[in-house]
Amino acid sequence: MKRVGHIDSWVFDLDNTLYPATTDLFGQVDRLMAAYIQQLLAVDFHQARSVQKDYFRRYGTTLKGLMVEHDIDPHGYLDFVHDVDMSVLQSNQGLDAALTKLEGRKVIFTNASTDYALKVLDRLGIGHHFSGIFDIIDAEFMPKPAPETYEKMLAKFGLEPKCSLMIEDIARNLIPAARMGMTTAWLPTHNDWSAEGRDPQAVDYVIEDLTVWLEWAGQEKTSENEV
Repeated sequence: MKRVGHIDSWVFDLDNTLYPATTDLFGQVDRLMAAYIQQLLAVDFHQARSVQKDYFRRYGTTLKGLMVEHDIDPHGYLDFVHDVDMSVLQSNQGLDAALTKLEGRKVIFTNASTDYALKVLDRLGIGHHFSGIFDIIDAEFMPKPAPETYEKMLAKFGLEPKCSLMIEDIARNLIPAARMGMTTAWLPTHNDWSAEGRDPQAVDYVIEDLTVWLEWAGQEKTSENEV
């Protein structure tokens, strides 16, 4: 297993990673995606769900599928699906403390928009820990796990892959990161897509609780560097 003493940059996914999937914030987004498809294609909810999941699996995000198949305006779509009730998120003092003790640069790498990400970080009370956000617009709407998007993310922040660690709830999104030399940590959720496409060789750590793991990583990094 890779060690963490050399890590100087921490790359965090946003949804279902920095907050528990059980809060159902992304569940709201998920349902709004289906509602958008219902309106666009004039189909019922179950048909919309089927289209939504098909596009997610084939294109990486529902948005990318809609852009390819129906030439939609991505900005209008993002505004629609991110119109959610953020009150389900609470300030996380434990996570805030763990991030404070974790030495190194911290950035967000998300298939969502920056505006949405900032609202999530603000609700959690942890936004001040992150020096930057790489969003779906930075990616030119080419979502994770497209390898070229990871290259753009690394270039934007000037990160060295071998000194970076990526934390993500969708296992397949760690494959490009691992191939580029990044250390990886997977946070499984109850969602069926969390483990879909998983490559065990691309996962260095499996996390049960993000805060607990970050506390460990911070302590481990300090102890390794003291040797």
